[in-house]
Amino acid sequence: MNGTEDLKKAIRDIPEFPKKGIIFKDITPILQDPGLFKKTVDLLCGHFKDKNIGVVASVESRGFIFGTAIAYRLGAGFVPVRKKGKLPYKTYSATYALEYGEDALEIHRDAIKKGDRVLIIDDLLATGGTLSAVIDLVKKTGGEVAGIGFLIELTFLNGREKNKDHEIFSLVKF
Repeated sequence: MNGTEDLKKAIRDIPEFPKKGIIFKDITPILQDPGLFKKTVDLLCGHFKDKNIGVVASVESRGFIFGTAIAYRLGAGFVPVRKKGKLPYKTYSATYALEYGEDALEIHRDAIKKGDRVLIIDDLLATGGTLSAVIDLVKKTGGEVAGIGFLIELTFLNGREKNKDHEIFSLVKF
């Protein structure tokens, strides 16, 4: 298979998870297959290799899986973006909307230096709320968003539109 069709084919749908009406995109078949996992990391790294990335920032938990491997391959640092209350040091916080209410993400205040070129990596782009919060956190630290990458993009949820000031690269679209 050419391109990313093999990645798309490996992603399995789990209906009604985590709740009724949701079709969860399960990436564990990609993670379990050394060739597909390597291909995912290679394709994302290949797209961003000339962007002079200094830091990769990823959201827990599935984003960490790809973010750490990509940081290693690009020779960049890795910064975890976590749910509120999970980081032990001084943090910046950004809230984002959920279907009902809101949630918050945090980053250590000293995680990114002013002017650092930051690559944001996560497994899935849906409505774009989480991504908007991460962009806000990167800006609060003084970092520059140099790229944004995803394994999966759910195009029907228009997350790209919510973040149209930034170039977004995704490997597989549904």
